[in-house]
Amino acid sequence: MSVIVTGGAGYIGSHVVAQLAERGEQIVIVDDLSSGLASRVQGHKIHQIDLALSSSIETLRELALANAADSIIHFAAKKSAPESVTMPEYYFRQNVGGLLNVIAALHGTNVNKFVFSSSAAVYGDARGQVLETATTFPMNPYGDSKLMGEQILNRESELGTIKVANLRYFNVAGAGSPALADTSVANLVPMVFDKISNGMPPQIFGGDYETPDGTCVRDYIHVVDLASAHLSALDYLNSTSNFHSAFNIGTGAGYSVREVVEMINSVTGVSYDPELLPRRLGDPARIVGEVGLAFQELGWSSQLSLREMIESAWSAHTK
Repeated sequence: MSVIVTGGAGYIGSHVVAQLAERGEQIVIVDDLSSGLASRVQGHKIHQIDLALSSSIETLRELALANAADSIIHFAAKKSAPESVTMPEYYFRQNVGGLLNVIAALHGTNVNKFVFSSSAAVYGDARGQVLETATTFPMNPYGDSKLMGEQILNRESELGTIKVANLRYFNVAGAGSPALADTSVANLVPMVFDKISNGMPPQIFGGDYETPDGTCVRDYIHVVDLASAHLSALDYLNSTSNFHSAFNIGTGAGYSVREVVEMINSVTGVSYDPELLPRRLGDPARIVGEVGLAFQELGWSSQLSLREMIESAWSAHTK
């Protein structure tokens, strides 16, 4: 049996591939390499497929059958909330359309377990500690696309042919090794690294939110911890009779953008006063997860601190 990992050459996907390989799993990597890097998964074959194309359905089905796949972890998607506000159709075509093609491809195969890369963006402008039972009201098309993905998968699971774990994870940082670094400048930590490495002050978008220091508050999780949550979710689906569940994957602690920038200054020894810019479209003020359900059902909890996230990310960045 094997595990299909879509988006397996991406930042998060490659960490999951590494942990699956460590425990001896057979892995089938699917990635269109539009943002993923083949260097992250050296030694593994990459099946370069654009899942947003209808032609991918038969190709993916053949891969699943040829490799006796029984489970899938689906990362492949576009993920910039601000970009989604200006390109909503593109995000729905890529994220929702791609997911529909994946589901269609799995019909008639032995894949009966589906771990979905969802997002805390489904909660929108949530306040306080957010439970999985909280109202889902996304503030941007990216969040809409993730919530639609969950709803589609939950309906599929009601047919009784596939079990689903929707992992709603929060802001990701850190690196398991230099080869797996986050090379994007769409996430806060690499954005700050990019600025200070070029002798420029980091930028903060919005200083007038209803938070203690006026900047957005987020729940930051180390990518190594996040990757392990996906393996725990696979094990859960192997043992449970439940057909669909949603889990917050975070630390349960919130840090403001300003606090993260200050931690980066402390770790790197490169200190700049941040440049305060207007708010970005689609950014909620505060999203912090209540993560007790993941511990209770998956037996999973985060282990690594914000400092460890920044230290590992900076080490990878400098190498």
